[in-house]
Amino acid sequence: MAYLTLKDINKIYPNGYHAVHNFNLEIGKGEFIVFVGPSGCGKSTTLRMIAGLEDISNGDFLINGKRANDWGPREREVAMVFQSYALYPQMTVFDNIAFGLTLQGVDEEVIEEKVKNTARILGLTDYLDRLPRALSGGQRQRVAIGRAIIRKVGVFLMDEPLSNLDAKQRVTMRSEIAQIHRETGATTIYVTHDQTEAMTLADRIVVMKDGYVQQIGTPYELYHDPVNVFVAGFIGEPPMNFIRAVVKGGKVPFGSNLLDISPWLGNQGKKYEGKEIVFGFRPEAIELGERNNAYRVRAQVELPEMLGDNTNVYITAGADKAILKVDPHDTPEIDSAITFSIPYDDVYLFNGETEMVIEKTAQKSLQKSK
Repeated sequence: MAYLTLKDINKIYPNGYHAVHNFNLEIGKGEFIVFVGPSGCGKSTTLRMIAGLEDISNGDFLINGKRANDWGPREREVAMVFQSYALYPQMTVFDNIAFGLTLQGVDEEVIEEKVKNTARILGLTDYLDRLPRALSGGQRQRVAIGRAIIRKVGVFLMDEPLSNLDAKQRVTMRSEIAQIHRETGATTIYVTHDQTEAMTLADRIVVMKDGYVQQIGTPYELYHDPVNVFVAGFIGEPPMNFIRAVVKGGKVPFGSNLLDISPWLGNQGKKYEGKEIVFGFRPEAIELGERNNAYRVRAQVELPEMLGDNTNVYITAGADKAILKVDPHDTPEIDSAITFSIPYDDVYLFNGETEMVIEKTAQKSLQKSK
């Protein structure tokens, strides 16, 4: 296992495109880190700089405290699993997994023992004599992972390894990757655009947008304490609802509903009077009907979407739209009028201009006033 340090890492291409801006991160031994963000946000570029496949334009990259900017991929002792399986089609599963050790000239008996042990971890024992074309997509990806973990390296890097799998296979492989990490204890950096993968696998998540780090934290921290609108909307499924409105008299409109946020803002109230804020709440935070210590909103049901374990209810309140997640037994009828409550503790306010979160300054006062 290795620990990594990235200090003010930048990637600027010869054409002047600045792909990664001032990336800073400390990664502990055995930690599982996930880089997440939309396509083009710089996450794969950062991973490739760590792997030694891309030059670092500015900044310092350290492995176990030693500057590694100029080290080649082999010197860095990293193993990488790509989006494409990159298996040798003419080789059996056994030979594909053993390939790196074979190149190193490792004794055949040692190779056989390590391959069989790796195959056991990955559930590939019965497939060692097969060619890749005889395997499912999930099995091929396990072979690619096996080829990486069989080597005793300090860091495992995974670049969207599940993106070519169907939904059911992705769920299965997520749990298998988590189990592999528990068994190997390897320092792992995983890149994905799928926030569900990030939330289920990571010790910590790095959320990126346009080459900038937006927030670093545990899945719990990112879900409950997002620092801005982007993170709040990216983490969670369905995403957080956002209502943009101008503060007037300490209140904001949500359709025909006027929601008093002045106790929330406390002594910041004057600062935001007449300014646009973003009122956010998660679909799963609401309760149907009227509740205490909550904002009450009247709305019209546009479409209920039955999903089995829950129902997503698309609602309108004037020109504002939102999604509510409710128990399937409480699914309202289409075009019906409903009232729902948003607990004060589950509301987020963001500065309309900077889109940064507005800290709760008077939560107790808000609860007492309602």
